[in-house]
Amino acid sequence: MRAKVDPDICTGCELCTQTCPEVFYMKGDVAEAKNADVPAGSEDLCRQAAEECPVEAIIIQD
Repeated sequence: MRAKVDPDICTGCELCTQTCPEVFYMKGDVAEAKNADVPAGSEDLCRQAAEECPVEAIIIQD
């Protein structure tokens, strides 16, 4: 599974970093994925972060 944040859409609400800090962090005013590959065991929280993103800036690829 891979995760990516579209910086052009992200509003920097930090919801994803609170939901899944193993994958997401803030880089300035926008969120970013630490690694493209989601660590084992973090898949469910990563999907939750993507589903809860208010602007749908998180892209998940299985």
